[in-house]
Amino acid sequence: MTSLERLHPAYFAMVMATGIVSVACKLLGLGLLADVLLAVNVVTYVVLWALTVARVARYPRRVLEDLVDHQRGVGFFTMVAGSSVLGVQCVLVREELTGAVALLLLAVVLWVVLTYGVFAAYTVKDVKPTLADGISGGWLVAVVATESISNLGGLVASRLPGPHDTLLFFSLVFWLCGGMLYIWMISLIFYRYTFFRFAPSDLMPPYWVNMGAMAISALAGTTLIANVPRSALLGQMRPFLLGFTALFWATATWWIPMLVILAVWRHVYRRFEMTYDPLYWGAVFPLGMYSVSTLRLAQVLELPFLLFLPRVFLFVALVAWSATFVGLLRHLSRSGRTSAHAAA
Repeated sequence: MTSLERLHPAYFAMVMATGIVSVACKLLGLGLLADVLLAVNVVTYVVLWALTVARVARYPRRVLEDLVDHQRGVGFFTMVAGSSVLGVQCVLVREELTGAVALLLLAVVLWVVLTYGVFAAYTVKDVKPTLADGISGGWLVAVVATESISNLGGLVASRLPGPHDTLLFFSLVFWLCGGMLYIWMISLIFYRYTFFRFAPSDLMPPYWVNMGAMAISALAGTTLIANVPRSALLGQMRPFLLGFTALFWATATWWIPMLVILAVWRHVYRRFEMTYDPLYWGAVFPLGMYSVSTLRLAQVLELPFLLFLPRVFLFVALVAWSATFVGLLRHLSRSGRTSAHAAA
């Protein structure tokens, strides 16, 4: 089986992780680093799309199998979130609105196709896994994808002339739908946590999305709150927006100690080997997202005592991004040597 055929659908999580770390750098005064990461992300995005199109053309059956697979299918939602996060980079790092609008439209189309394609396939397929084998934190990428569209839509609306009630209503609906999806999915995930046997191999890196999905929900909430002066509807809903944004951020914060404890249990107590996996990008993204969402929450809700947290989590996110990027380079190097030996 070739590397292209095995390409994981969740590889666009690298775009998500790189994009949000770049945005955090920009907001916290590291403009040069933000620009460098934007350049890396544009190249990554183009390369991943080229590989994805080639994979669909050469291995359509394999792609279809991934789409209906309970573990791999949800990975396609990283294409939606990656497109939206790159759009946020365009707005906040380069003030490039045209590219952001194009990426927003692409993200919406992908979201519609994947949401109703993947979950409909899960519903009607004849052979289904058990709950213990079928669900993981990776399912919450669907929440991240939904909330990322809300956040990008709100950012675009804030920079366009005029009130743009339609776009803000559209962003509000996606924000609410993301919250609904989280409640459904996290209930099943938490049930799986506590009532089924849990092995170190079950604790895949995307479980960090338990936190990241709430962090981006809080970020999208702060974007809607910032748009209150532009929309009568949002003005009427301001107390609701404030309450649920704080709830989302508090939930994200609650998850952090739990995930650290489980990571220590997995890698220290149970000595599970840490080797490169594309799913690790799904663990980098929540760290950067928590930095950005906490910064925006502190600004919008006027909570200056929280402003130390974004810098702490940006540092952790940069370390995690660097380690994962080095792991990717080593993985590509080993794959290249293996291919060369096979050809010889």
